[in-house]
Amino acid sequence: MEKRVMTDSRRRRRNLAAAAAVLGGVLVLSACGGGDKDGAGAKTPQSQAQVDEAAAQKTSKAQIAISPKNGATNASINKDTKVTVTDGTLTEVTMTTQDGKSVQGEISADKLSWAPTERLDRATVYKIAATAKDADGLEAHENSSFTTVSAANSFIGNFTPEDGSTVGVGMPVSISFNKAITKKQAVQGGIKVTSSSGQEVVGHWFNSQRLDFRPETYWTEGSTVTLKLELDGVEGADGVFGVQQKTVTFKIGRNQVSTVDVATKTMTVKQDGKTIKTIPISAGSPENPTYNGQMVISEKFKETRMNGATVGFTDDDGKGEYDIKDVPHAMRLSTSGTFIHGNYWGSDSVFGNVNTSHGCVGLNDVKGAGDPNQMAAWLYDHSLVGDVVIVKNSKDKTIAPDNGLNGWNLSWSAWKAGSAV
Repeated sequence: MEKRVMTDSRRRRRNLAAAAAVLGGVLVLSACGGGDKDGAGAKTPQSQAQVDEAAAQKTSKAQIAISPKNGATNASINKDTKVTVTDGTLTEVTMTTQDGKSVQGEISADKLSWAPTERLDRATVYKIAATAKDADGLEAHENSSFTTVSAANSFIGNFTPEDGSTVGVGMPVSISFNKAITKKQAVQGGIKVTSSSGQEVVGHWFNSQRLDFRPETYWTEGSTVTLKLELDGVEGADGVFGVQQKTVTFKIGRNQVSTVDVATKTMTVKQDGKTIKTIPISAGSPENPTYNGQMVISEKFKETRMNGATVGFTDDDGKGEYDIKDVPHAMRLSTSGTFIHGNYWGSDSVFGNVNTSHGCVGLNDVKGAGDPNQMAAWLYDHSLVGDVVIVKNSKDKTIAPDNGLNGWNLSWSAWKAGSAV
């Protein structure tokens, strides 16, 4: 008898447990909204897959894509940011910085894309929230956050000449990068220089931070030169990316080339091959001769200071051998301090007769640069940045091609050998 009672007890416990399990399952499914009532008021259980499928049938078909991808770092500040949609149209896009500052943008006329209308800041976290609707009016939402490239992880190229300027036939396109470039081929590949004259233009690396472009011979007068910087996102060194996307155009003026003959102490100015002026000059003294070679005017100053200490001419006390604070009509020919300029402190008899300077080319002038009839004033008024000044018959060496904008002193084959593409 005792054995039978224990068996019945176990059976009752098993039946209770089974009933509880069934009730629990019904309660769980009811809490998730599953099941349909039958005629008796009971619910028919549904699987989770059926629930998900039912929900998906009520979801917008619009598919939103945001670039850069969520969580991206070193994103471009110019062209990477974009929102697009398929199977729907965009209704709203907002872009803000991490601290809430709004970024202006515009949805395209067909409502299929959006892009910011202002340049982004570097080293900044941006958030994008986008909304779209499909043909049935159902909304889709997408959010993304990314960080733009930092100053430490980006590079820029400072270029000359300026956009819209008119320059002489010798003016190269010269780009100085603010960081050392190790991936020269990629960077040079993102820069294009073309001329309306059809001249072949080739780049030459002087070092890891300077890249110049020029044709084989001087630019054709009257032509237009176009510089395209397409460096946005280009890796210039490991982990360092470009941020520039810019087009620059400049005009080539008349063809003016001036030749300084140190031996005869004269300068002959030619335009389009014809001599328009012969000017007496005073070049570098035998102790401080002027460089030979083809030089390009890179800057013009109606008046400027020239201090010998800045270019290594000092006395026993360490002071400059000269310090003239109002040199008139000065035009730079080299980075190291070679100028062609007016000279009011020398006697009139010096010009055309004696070479007396510390390496510059001097022309007669007056203090204050106020007399347009002086030779230095005439040359200044008839010169453009980019004009060529050739110095010959000096006892000094030929100027280094990277000392100023003077790459014309390299042969065409040597110039092309310095290209990375």
